[in-house]
Amino acid sequence: MPPYATYLFKHALVQDAAYGTLLREPRQKLHARIAETLESQFTEIAEAQPELLARHCTEAGLIKQAAGLWGKAGQRSVERSALVEAVAQLTRALDQMATLPSTCALRREQIKLQVALITPTHPCQRVGAPETKAAVEQARLLLEQAEALEEIPEDPLLLFSVLYGAWAANAMVFNADVCVDLAAQFLLLAKKQRVSGPLMLGHSYLGTSLFLAGDTAEARAHYDQTVALYDPVEHRSLAMRFGEDIKVATLHWRSKALWVLGYPETALTDIDQALRDAREFGYAASLFWALTGSFFIVDSYCGNYTAANARIDECIALSDEKNAAYWKALGMLGRGWLLSLTDRASDAVQVITDGITAWRSTGSTFLMPCWLSFLAEAHAELGEVDEAWRRIDEALSAIETTKERWFEAEANRIAGEIALKSPVPEAAKGEGYFGRALAVARAQQAKSWELRGAMSLARLWRDQGKRDEARNLLAPVYGWFTEGFDTLDLKEAKALLEELGA
Repeated sequence: MPPYATYLFKHALVQDAAYGTLLREPRQKLHARIAETLESQFTEIAEAQPELLARHCTEAGLIKQAAGLWGKAGQRSVERSALVEAVAQLTRALDQMATLPSTCALRREQIKLQVALITPTHPCQRVGAPETKAAVEQARLLLEQAEALEEIPEDPLLLFSVLYGAWAANAMVFNADVCVDLAAQFLLLAKKQRVSGPLMLGHSYLGTSLFLAGDTAEARAHYDQTVALYDPVEHRSLAMRFGEDIKVATLHWRSKALWVLGYPETALTDIDQALRDAREFGYAASLFWALTGSFFIVDSYCGNYTAANARIDECIALSDEKNAAYWKALGMLGRGWLLSLTDRASDAVQVITDGITAWRSTGSTFLMPCWLSFLAEAHAELGEVDEAWRRIDEALSAIETTKERWFEAEANRIAGEIALKSPVPEAAKGEGYFGRALAVARAQQAKSWELRGAMSLARLWRDQGKRDEARNLLAPVYGWFTEGFDTLDLKEAKALLEELGA
């Protein structure tokens, strides 16, 4: 009997109805008592589930306490790669802090949480979209306000986090000039402050900006410096601040650079190391980097289709688990490309088209030249030449607009192949595109792209009876390579040379 009665709610709707009959004041008092009881008698639960305690403090009107707890819960979620939960919890903390009287201590906590919000926003929200840019801009404004009030942040990495956020958001909608400039700013500040972590990060971000812009050799030099500076004891924790373990992410990009530069075996070694490190680390964002680095470019162009397919499966499953739209789209695009490479052009067209839609929905427009080129190639295989031309023209136009030139040679080579697949083959047009592909590849020191371009032009000349010219073009390019002779392109180049009598 009351006041000692207990109640059992057999259905959640009954509980909700009963809760709804409580007036605001007694309801707040009940939540306050629950929060107090959790803190005093169930400390392990309170410590392990700050979001539970935060909810009761929120309902009790204990806003200052609730805000701190939501912030703690959000940072815990980042650490365990629960990215959607992290965004919601950190946002709730910041919203509640905004209602409190402003103090120096509160402003410092706001800056810390606003910067923390940048990292999980990237993969689970629309990466290049207003939500992400707004998180970065708000963090920058809070830092400027603190500086105006002469309140020096306790954390020296806060400004670097904001610069990283600005660079990453711009990289997703790639413009070479903007990204190179932001990465150079980051590296310059790191050199001035002589801090090893930011210095390492700066080299990586500048390397990626240069790689996408087509300066592959210089990009590799920056990646080499990043890997040389990396100390797992000192730097692995930076993953929670900058979105991924920087060594894993750098190996992802360096493997691509190495493959483009003509070192396929070394590229495979890099990506294998990235996978080992990511699995050891156990942080989802790092594993995404390693998986996509494997199937995108390296394994696929080397002809390791079984490995590529397994890693695409793993990437898509993990992205579903983490609700990471960006990585899910990348997995879909990888799947479509692999279908194209394995003579399933009809399926490839559908999957790549869906992947491009998903990719754009994240706010990302970088890498579009390669996705559109792959789609054009699949249309051409189906005899849909008009659609193939429409897509490859889009790719080439995007390269000129954004200056994302790393794929320029291959896009031109694919355009040449489309010309040869026209109802009436346009040999002169195809030869022009192949010549452009070779010129770009040579200017970029991109030996793997040069080999592919040389094979396409050599096949055309072979079919025209110019066997000597074909052999003389291809032989020195093939002869340059010192490794990777069991990878797909080099095996095909060798077979073609043998056919040409070399």
